[in-house]
Amino acid sequence: MSQDLHLSPLGKQSEYVCEYSPQLLHPIARSENRAALGIGELLPFRGVDIWNAYELSWLNLNGKPQVAVGRFSIPCDSTHIIESKSFKLYLNSFNQSRIGDQGTLQGVLERDLSAAAGAPVGVAIQTHQQVSEAGLELPLGDGIDDLDVSIDHYDTDAGLLQVADMVVNERLYSRLLKSNCPVTGQPDWGTLMIAYRGKRLCRESLLKYIVSFRQHSDFHEHCVERIFMDIKAITKAESLEVVARYVRRGGLDINPCRSLGECSFGNGRLANQ
Repeated sequence: MSQDLHLSPLGKQSEYVCEYSPQLLHPIARSENRAALGIGELLPFRGVDIWNAYELSWLNLNGKPQVAVGRFSIPCDSTHIIESKSFKLYLNSFNQSRIGDQGTLQGVLERDLSAAAGAPVGVAIQTHQQVSEAGLELPLGDGIDDLDVSIDHYDTDAGLLQVADMVVNERLYSRLLKSNCPVTGQPDWGTLMIAYRGKRLCRESLLKYIVSFRQHSDFHEHCVERIFMDIKAITKAESLEVVARYVRRGGLDINPCRSLGECSFGNGRLANQ
């Protein structure tokens, strides 16, 4: 376990701090995991980690509680991810903090999160009415979960992937992505969406590969980067985008996107989120 992770609040009893405390944020360097995947400083992808916070609250100057939904965009070329429990504890610290207006809150969040991530973090604050009006979206592409396959691999195995010697341009998705928190062992559930142009993935093999993450322990962002690199290697992709829409925990969901170009999937909320 890295020193960054060892010092994080994950898996430890934490005091509820309800007044503004930016020191609660715990960054974890991306470099260690990327080195294990053969990724150096020159990234082989572009992308962003989108966080949605459904329990954002603070007090106005009259002491009246305000509630909203926070949208945070952390670029994949930031030096650090932010450990999710520390992110939640940090947001909780606004619960009894008086903030002049929403613009002031947004500025504070941008400053603190950018300092922790090591790159500019985008922040948007939405009302629950706005979120409700946006509604739910369906995954894009062809679903592969109904394929009749026998599976006995439950830890990551890129060797499961197979391709046909023909080039296709397609979108696929599966709701069977599951990995585990690297500290607590708690399950992380997600929907994986893939868009690519390259050698045709055998869909049965792709489904087996996705399920092979079922006992794998890693952060959301790292899982998506591993999937991106494995698919890119075997398909010889000319274009590739991999997105995971994870189920929220502690009021936060994390949605990494890695792409050879601009991320196109957006931030549409799925039914299981």
